[in-house]
Amino acid sequence: MFYSIVRAVVALALRLFYRVKVNAPVTEPEGPVMFVGNHPNGLIDPALVFILTRRQVTFLAKEPLFRLPVIGWLLKGLGALPVYRKQDDPSQMGKNEGTLDAARGALVQGRAITLFPEGKSHSEPSLAELKTGAARIALGAAKQGAPVRIVPVGLTYADKNLFRSEVLIEMGEPIEVRDFLPADAAGEGESVRTLTERIAGGLKSVTLNLEQWEDLPLIRLAEQLYAFRQKEAVDPERLRHWARGLQLFRSEQPERFARVRGDMVSFQRRLELVRADPTDLALEYRPGPVLRFALKNLALVGLGMPLFAVGLGLFYVPYLFPRWASRKAELDVQATVKFLAALVTALAWWVGLTAGAWLWRGPGLGITVGQLVPPLAIFTLYFSERWQVVLRDVSVFFTLGSRARLKALLLHEGERLAEEVERLAGEYQPRLEPPVAPLSVAVVAGR
Repeated sequence: MFYSIVRAVVALALRLFYRVKVNAPVTEPEGPVMFVGNHPNGLIDPALVFILTRRQVTFLAKEPLFRLPVIGWLLKGLGALPVYRKQDDPSQMGKNEGTLDAARGALVQGRAITLFPEGKSHSEPSLAELKTGAARIALGAAKQGAPVRIVPVGLTYADKNLFRSEVLIEMGEPIEVRDFLPADAAGEGESVRTLTERIAGGLKSVTLNLEQWEDLPLIRLAEQLYAFRQKEAVDPERLRHWARGLQLFRSEQPERFARVRGDMVSFQRRLELVRADPTDLALEYRPGPVLRFALKNLALVGLGMPLFAVGLGLFYVPYLFPRWASRKAELDVQATVKFLAALVTALAWWVGLTAGAWLWRGPGLGITVGQLVPPLAIFTLYFSERWQVVLRDVSVFFTLGSRARLKALLLHEGERLAEEVERLAGEYQPRLEPPVAPLSVAVVAGR
């Protein structure tokens, strides 16, 4: 019961904090499963597993977290297992054998466990070297007859510390651990190394793995131009294929890479000046659609603005508090502090508003306020996001709709670069596995 309640609350809160997309098979993996993920975002990363699977999962977490007031209580309540790291306290390392035994035991019992084999949260653009603990736990359970499968989980954040930014959770192909069992005790070390390398390969297949963060805007623009050329929607899942292709392109054709990169950076800067993206360049502003857009959004403002004003007045303080609380936090835990502060503040604010209304006008008003606060908060969030989109569309309309020459120049440049990107995709697509084409995997947006 405790696990189910925590899972439901955290999963809902994460969907409000981020715009979450899940790319995974519709059928969840059964039996003994080890979910392994990349680790770019502190406690947010394991919390996202609540969205990925409805199964009860045993988490492995670094031991110092168990000593924190609220987080430690939650981890113990969820049945998490402590991992003792050398950098935290070398004298405690001997206790890890008990943790490994418990993790192996969970798999032998057919349960699911989650760990992050990089061993630390970090903000580097590529995977850190993996620790061997995941392979040792999985092989130990497989030797006892458990049909263990390791499932790579890729976590890709658009901007991990930004409220309402996007995050993609992607499940990779399961790894059958029994295929790596050694023939005898002498081969155990080699089996651990081989399986660890296989896990690393699985994680690389569902993560970006950039050489440098400066490449991220470049591959995003490449995807936008490719989608523009193909007359289809932008596909965030293709970004990692662009990342791999970019690495090959840079190493094999450095002069051409430098030229194309310079052209794309210049084009991106010009688009940013008018707050547009490549898809805006193909828009044609006809009187009918423009009138419908104006009337629709005027109605939205007329009907929604009063409620939004009430919501803004009620929730402005709890909206700002997480920013204030995280202002001095390190980059890797900034989102964790923000999320926890937002969750605690929102619940406390809800209780406070309900109690205040109850004391002021009695239980009738208290119950009414308690029921109305959550939908009003969600509407305020929706209206704020929608209004930002409308303002951007209006800005692009007045910038490009009234300046035909500027739009024509940008469109010409965009088409030229889109052709170049399409040629590059054709050159490197056969060498990428899987190819640049969209993946045939079930996408679950509201799992």
